[in-house]
Amino acid sequence: MVRFLVVSIFLSMFSLFKIYAQANAGITGKVIDAQSKKPLSFATVAFLNQSDRKVVAGTQTDENGAFLINNVAPGRYLLRVGYVGYQTYERADVVVNPNTPLSLPDIGLKISGKNVLQEVVVQGSPPDMQIGIDRKVFNVDQSLVSQGGSVTDLLSDIPSISVDADGAVSLRGSSGVRILIDGKPSAMAGSDITQVLQSLPSNSVQRVEVITNPSSKYDAEGQSGIINIVLKKNLRTGLNGSVTASAGSYRNYNGGLALNYRDSSFNYYGNYDYRKSRRLSEGTSDTRYLENNGLIDNRNEGDRAGTGHTAKLGVDYFLNQTTTIGLSGNISIRDNQRNEDIFYRYENLADLNGTSSRYSRQTEDDFGYDLNLDFKKEFAKPGSELTFNAAYGRNKEDGVNTFNQIFSNPASAEDRQINDTYERGDNINLQLDYIRPINDQSKIEAGYRTTIEQDDESQSSLRFNPESRSFLPDYNVSNKFNLEEIVHAGYFNYQNKFNKTLGYQIGLRAEQAYLNTITENVNPATPESERFTPGRLDYFRIYPSLFLTQTFSADQQLQLSYTRRVSRPNGWQVNPFINISDPLNIRRGNPNLKPEDIHSFELGYTRNIGKTTLSSSVYYRRVNDVIQNITQRIEGSNAATISEWRNISMNESTGFEFISKSDFGEALDLTGNLNIYYNRFKGSPEFGLEARDGINWDANLASNIKITKNLSAQIRGNYVAPRVLAQGRSIGNFVTDAAVRWSLLKNKGSLLLNVRDVFNQRRFGGYTQTDQFIRNFRDRRSLRMAMLTFSYRFGWQDKGKNEKDDWTSQDDNNQEP
Repeated sequence: MVRFLVVSIFLSMFSLFKIYAQANAGITGKVIDAQSKKPLSFATVAFLNQSDRKVVAGTQTDENGAFLINNVAPGRYLLRVGYVGYQTYERADVVVNPNTPLSLPDIGLKISGKNVLQEVVVQGSPPDMQIGIDRKVFNVDQSLVSQGGSVTDLLSDIPSISVDADGAVSLRGSSGVRILIDGKPSAMAGSDITQVLQSLPSNSVQRVEVITNPSSKYDAEGQSGIINIVLKKNLRTGLNGSVTASAGSYRNYNGGLALNYRDSSFNYYGNYDYRKSRRLSEGTSDTRYLENNGLIDNRNEGDRAGTGHTAKLGVDYFLNQTTTIGLSGNISIRDNQRNEDIFYRYENLADLNGTSSRYSRQTEDDFGYDLNLDFKKEFAKPGSELTFNAAYGRNKEDGVNTFNQIFSNPASAEDRQINDTYERGDNINLQLDYIRPINDQSKIEAGYRTTIEQDDESQSSLRFNPESRSFLPDYNVSNKFNLEEIVHAGYFNYQNKFNKTLGYQIGLRAEQAYLNTITENVNPATPESERFTPGRLDYFRIYPSLFLTQTFSADQQLQLSYTRRVSRPNGWQVNPFINISDPLNIRRGNPNLKPEDIHSFELGYTRNIGKTTLSSSVYYRRVNDVIQNITQRIEGSNAATISEWRNISMNESTGFEFISKSDFGEALDLTGNLNIYYNRFKGSPEFGLEARDGINWDANLASNIKITKNLSAQIRGNYVAPRVLAQGRSIGNFVTDAAVRWSLLKNKGSLLLNVRDVFNQRRFGGYTQTDQFIRNFRDRRSLRMAMLTFSYRFGWQDKGKNEKDDWTSQDDNNQEP
């Protein structure tokens, strides 16, 4: 299967370059608001046959209002453009000549007097991938294989993104990626965005934007870039809604209801989603100690289940045609149960022999909410606007963990422990952005952001005392931890052109950051002067960015960019709590971590050839003060190890990424992605780490197939090759997902069946090697899963609308803040 995937991608690449030589010129244009002259993002553009009015070609505008349509046969066409809340634009007798580029004048749309959307009829589906020179936009509503799953499942289906066994998201092989929701950090996520992503259903997402080398306008946080998850927000007039219900293997269930009402002055929206999930896992681990040839071998079985309720309510008030005020709120209520059984076998260890069984049970209750105020003002000069956002969020988590370990050796006493955990976080985000064009070629962008995160965490542990036959406080793993992270940032960008085809953008972002921590020892015997251990990180940095963009034609661009970025240690990396879920493999955070300093260079090229989109990038990334999880043997023990986050000098990555999307008629399309990079760790003698390097790569191939008018299918294969780690190497992983969707009820409803990991091959693992031991591990956190999903759309619609194969805006036109 791996060979088939790789060969298919290279054959696809070969065919695309063959098409390159036969490419025709494209049709370009721009859609704007007729009054404000502001670009209209994601408007629908269609070319129709003038005789029978059948659609010949169609697309959507990008975030700048621009569009490109290739491979239109010579002839005379009707041009039709539509956008939510605007009158439909039509222009007859648009002449396309053979092999001659056609550049249309700006198309100005007028706001509908009745504020009713006259929707454009386009046969087919919206483009599931739009590739720009600085970002890639994935319209994930067309991702059939992830329906019924979580947002984490959805992200794992997107090129360049991978998700590990614990749900941590990586971009181009780096886990240091900044994840935003609707253009800003999630105020209710706290320090653990993973939990929020795993609780949100995939069908709540409109699109995902991947920015691998963001400019100074964006948050400097994130080693490998930014992933912006844009949630659905219906903007259609009248009352509209949808319902969704899913059921799958291992007792996985989803349900959702979304409602929206809009008139000339207000837009009200709300949704509720229910998710009940269950994931089974299994794994093995064996640790061989080099000093005495001792061995610890274990096998684990896990069962994770959870129930989540998420809801959102909001209203937008259109004060006038240039001013909008929005209020919204989110709430999330979750409970989780995690059970894990570990079965050990010991050899050649002085203080351990025979076998043991360890049973752990964990329950958690999570509650979070956020409140948002948004303001947007458009000025008289076209393209000038001021936006403001204020958000406050709180998250709270209460949990109880119980451990019980029984030994086969009668001389070893039973080990029982109870841990009560508590966490509360408060988050504030204040953001102000201003854009002002100077002329047609230049503009300035400026803004300010303050983020404040405060976390209070505690763990109280009780351990069973065999002599008293009672549970007594265990102060070795009991403590309190407080964290405060504050970042003040201001930025300025200037954009202009040297000539008609060569443009540039320069920017500076200045950030003042604070990370204050206090670790409290709760042992009453500890002297007052030694009870509190403070930590403080205070630094000011300048983050420059430079972009040079060469436009060769309407359908191809080349861009060279440099940015400086930062990856700050998060809450669970700096929290010194000791995780004893496996007492022989202890984990804890490090409050003394320094932030990573990142310098990133990228050369990107995009090309549209007929119905094929190509994107290739060569990139180099240098990371100083790399944060890595280092495993070492505990002093005084011949068996136990401890994993702790450390700064380990420097890491370099040099890579090439290629993405292609081809439409082979209306019945088939193919998307391929290949990412190859050379990774080098400099090494750190203080931790016994030698320099390591190697070539890593990953690839995926996805295809959409239209079987009949109402029946479609999707298949996706993904392979992640073995990767070089600071202390070892990971194993390769190949996964295949497939789905079939049947449209029914006059295309208002659909029934979808998908299977994730069709061949049950999803595995994580590798080995860790030090001068003290060698550890091999394998883990499967999710088994093959099938899900059946029914969805139905309803609401007031324009009576003149032809519902046949319509995709225009019926799944929202949400805009990034």
